[in-house]
Formats: sequence, C-alpha cells, structure tokens
Amino acid sequence: MDPNDGELILPSIAADEAAPFYRDFLAAFPDGHVGFHLQAQISDLNALCAGLSDSEAMFRYAEGKWTIKEVVGHLLDTERVFAYRLLRISRNDSTTLPGFDETRYVPEGQFNDRRIGDLLTEFRHQRASTIALAKGIPQVAWPRVGTANGFRTSARALVYIILGHTAHHCRVLQERYRLPAR
Repeated sequence: MDPNDGELILPSIAADEAAPFYRDFLAAFPDGHVGFHLQAQISDLNALCAGLSDSEAMFRYAEGKWTIKEVVGHLLDTERVFAYRLLRISRNDSTTLPGFDETRYVPEGQFNDRRIGDLLTEFRHQRASTIALAKGIPQVAWPRVGTANGFRTSARALVYIILGHTAHHCRVLQERYRLPAR
C-alpha cells in the first residue's frame, strides 16, 4: 500500500499461495491495484443489476441454477467467509480454517425472499468492510500463510480470490443470465 495515496496495491501472487482451483482468480488482476478493483466491483455489480425488478431478479437461466438474487447472496456469503479468513491469517492465527458448502448456504440465506436492491446495498456495505479490513493490514502480514479448506493460503491471495470470485460471477451474470454491462 502506498501511504501517499491510500490505495491498496499488492504484488502478483505465486501459484502456491492458494489452492490450485483459484489459479484463474489469482491471475485475473495482474496490475496489483487491488484497492481500486475492490471498489470498482461495487459499481460493476450495481450496473449489472440496475433496473431489475424483484420479479426479474428471480430469473434463473436453467433448472436447478441460482436466481440472480441467489447469485448476489452467494457473493455476500463468500465474501464474508473469505474476509474472515483474511482477518485470521493476517493476524498470524495458525488455526486451520474450515471450508464451507455454498450449495447449502444459498438456500439457507433465503435470498429470494429479499429485495434485489437490499441485497445490492448489503453487498456495498460488505465490500466497504472488506476494503477497510484490507487497508488496515500491516505490510508484514500480507505474506502470512494459513490453512483454509485444507489448502495453504496467504493473506494476500485471499484479496485476489475475493476479486476473482466476484469477477467470475459478474461474467456469469452477463453471459448466462444475459444481464447487460452498463
């Protein structure tokens, strides 16, 4: 992080700093300006869902797939889990952190009973919390490694995972749910 501008900048992540299935997430933001991208994704998600009515946000592109509301709810759940892992690992907590089953979390969240606007507002607040957490992490803590979901994971990798996960689902909302980029 450059103390002159307050922007969070992290170096690229080595492949061994997270589970192999996160490789694409780790490589998705090679410029290192993670603070900028974390902030920009709030607008990106809002733009994708702009103007959707609650009934339109109940769309699912195929039987058994999540609705748009459930995708946003999944982003909320996942960001909370990953931010918690970031907190624990950056604080040098060596406790092995469990995984979570998003296929069980989404139905339990009952996101379809909520308004899409409320879910987007909650995402904005959650992301602001994630950004505040990340900006407050000391430089010495970024390379720290812990175990999450059975895999070695660095604190800095978790920021890239959060970014990559959100970018992935924004692409899914565009490609499969046919939401227009604005």
